[in-house]
Amino acid sequence: MSRARNDGITALERAGAETLKRAVQLDEASRFQESLVCYQEGIDLLLQARKATTDEAKKHRYQQKISEYLTRAEEIKEHIKKQDSKYHKQIRIEENATGFGYEKLFHEYLTENVSEVWVEDPYIRQVHQLYNFLRFCEMLVKGPCKVKTIHLLTSYDEGSGRSQQMSALEEIKQSLRNYGVTLNINFSSSIHDREIRFNNGWMIKIGRGLDYFKKPKGLFSIGYCDFDLRPCRETTVDVILTKHTKKT
Repeated sequence: MSRARNDGITALERAGAETLKRAVQLDEASRFQESLVCYQEGIDLLLQARKATTDEAKKHRYQQKISEYLTRAEEIKEHIKKQDSKYHKQIRIEENATGFGYEKLFHEYLTENVSEVWVEDPYIRQVHQLYNFLRFCEMLVKGPCKVKTIHLLTSYDEGSGRSQQMSALEEIKQSLRNYGVTLNINFSSSIHDREIRFNNGWMIKIGRGLDYFKKPKGLFSIGYCDFDLRPCRETTVDVILTKHTKKT
């Protein structure tokens, strides 16, 4: 087996282990809907690792872990049903897929009664990520929802781009104010989860956060401006209807 292939399998295994560790933490905190999402994502990563490896001992070990966590995920599904909460659906965005611009992805859940939005994404740092967040805000401003407040929780740029990050976020904040929208910005060095919550009860968890689009081939290539035409990177979108929109 080539070194590159081995590295890829190791990366899948590490990502799966981290995601499943988070699933267990959420499970123990009784945040069952969120833990279910992490269990499913972690299991999927281990399935990919099992498929990629030719080591029979590793295949057996992966399968044991998959079976163990799959059993717990099924138990949580049953528990959620009994609690009369609704787990809505999971959307798989394939590598290079198109047609997943923000408006198409979020439109179904942005009802007219949405007035407050929470965005948690550790990677609103680099220029293209800041533009992603700006496009998301533009979508909220256009409606049909009547958003008055947006809460952003992200992390500081760790390199030389921090001043640019702060300047861009402040500019977005001032621009939103012209449309009667307040942007509250907070930073955390320990933020891990990526999720977007609306105060009508919908929560959308995108594996890559808002940064799931590929870099355009050129400044004047199709898909540069219209995200519906921009190829995507592979990711999973989990949509959950919950009674709680703010973390307690």
